[in-house]
Amino acid sequence: MAQAFVIVLREGFEAFLIVAITLTYLRKTGRIGLIPAVYVGVGFSGVASAILGYWLLHGVNQALWEGIFGVIAAVLVATLVVHMWRTAPRLKQIMHRQIEEIAVRRTPRAAWLGMFAFTTVMITREGMETALMLMQVRGEYFWGAILGLGAAILMALLWTRFGHLINLKLFFQVTSIFLLLFVGQILIYAFHELAEAGVWPNSEYLHEVTEPYSPTGLYGRWFSFGIVAICAGWLLVAWSADRLRRWSLNGGRMLRRGALRDAG
Repeated sequence: MAQAFVIVLREGFEAFLIVAITLTYLRKTGRIGLIPAVYVGVGFSGVASAILGYWLLHGVNQALWEGIFGVIAAVLVATLVVHMWRTAPRLKQIMHRQIEEIAVRRTPRAAWLGMFAFTTVMITREGMETALMLMQVRGEYFWGAILGLGAAILMALLWTRFGHLINLKLFFQVTSIFLLLFVGQILIYAFHELAEAGVWPNSEYLHEVTEPYSPTGLYGRWFSFGIVAICAGWLLVAWSADRLRRWSLNGGRMLRRGALRDAG
């Protein structure tokens, strides 16, 4: 459940963040007429993501396809993390530039369709990534996903009101670590399922050997808790280091002020 929670929290927050940035920019630039296109795009992408998720989670049960989608999910997650490392510091500026290029099109209809397409592609991408990753999660993923979605909505609402207080760099850093570790588990599970499908030489032996490392195996279950523990530890260390840095800066300022008073 913890894996599903973190996955949906991150992907859901990214999706809501995209929508929040888009709507804020359109309002600030006076392009109110394009706002309905954003809402329609969100609705359309939500339906498309739900259909894809249902098909993946309930319609694809063969070990071969689960293994194939596991490899796809691992590659997708790894490239996603690299992409976020590159763009997260400039996410707002990049989106503003893309929105501006769409909004200045010659006809209102073209601008509306462009904004609809932009929103649909951006949000559907997050939904597809979530569906592919949730496919690799076993157990009570449903409640974890629901809780993650609720937390993502709450964070998005808080961001719209207190955006300047949210440390997005630390948020993406911790969730990126989680997802990279999760890639390792996905690849193990994909290898395990492909062995069950008979893809590898000596597949029966390989399937038996990797069984303890699958998400339902003895070590696989502990690996899931280990991922969460590592991320929590990283978050604690980063928070402590930030507090120590601020304390040092404040202490230095106080010393300088004291020295100036003594000199005066």
